[in-house]
Amino acid sequence: MMTRTRLRFEHPHPHHRPTADRSHLREIVLCALLIARSGFGADAAADETSGIEVVQHSEVAWTHLNPKRGDLAPKAGTLWGDRNGSGATGFLLKPSDGFASPPHIHNVSYRGIVIRGLIHNDDPEAAALWMPAGSFWTQPRGEVHITAAEGADTLAYIEIEAGPYLVQPSEEAFDSGERPINLHRTNVVWQDAADLEWIRVTGADAPQAAMLWGHRAAGELNGTLLKLPAGARLSIESPGRSFRAVVIGGAVHYAQGETIQILDPGSYFGSRDGATHSIQTSPDGESLVYVRTDGPFEIAPGE
Repeated sequence: MMTRTRLRFEHPHPHHRPTADRSHLREIVLCALLIARSGFGADAAADETSGIEVVQHSEVAWTHLNPKRGDLAPKAGTLWGDRNGSGATGFLLKPSDGFASPPHIHNVSYRGIVIRGLIHNDDPEAAALWMPAGSFWTQPRGEVHITAAEGADTLAYIEIEAGPYLVQPSEEAFDSGERPINLHRTNVVWQDAADLEWIRVTGADAPQAAMLWGHRAAGELNGTLLKLPAGARLSIESPGRSFRAVVIGGAVHYAQGETIQILDPGSYFGSRDGATHSIQTSPDGESLVYVRTDGPFEIAPGE
């Protein structure tokens, strides 16, 4: 059986037993996934001239994640790509309150970030480790696991580097060589803007950043979580071929010419072949945005 790196929090959910399995903090091994072709969701509102795409959470079309289980399965809504195709894809996962899957595997590896509610994703025999909003996990292909959820409106973002995304029986398990990670939000390591040369913002608008996976080099896929102060005006400059950003917490006002769209958690904006994204965060509190891109990007003061 494969083992999972479990970066735990100190205060387990009160309705579940605390994590007692503290003796085996495992080696973190994040394996780079294949760079797959980029693509945009068919239902997205896209600017064909600039290559910029924006998807409101309210516009997402929902289907069953596992059609074979019907209403017993969580719902899934594509933000970009095609979950049933061969390329990279990002989609939302919406499980019901109290959902608990049977042991199973997937044919592809995936990454996940909790947006709302609580998610448990681990070996079938593992003690409960409930991850709240802002937590990050990875699930290697071929590894037997279960997924459970708590909360009336639980939501998570899932991405894969190659499809299709399939749910398969645990009897078909195999060792891909990758190792999984559960990173609770209290264990995310944040770096200040002053320590990062690619953030050219100072003062009250300066973001913080946490590198989650990959390398910030040209042509290299990587994922970064951004913590943006309330009311910040920012410009995100991406020279890469593929830029994908998902609002995890708070709200982002996204400007496209004269049009301003308010993006709540679960919304998406992206671009291809280089673009600049002008955003302003809600004045009511900080916002979290996850960015997946194929190279470095920079954050500058907005206009």
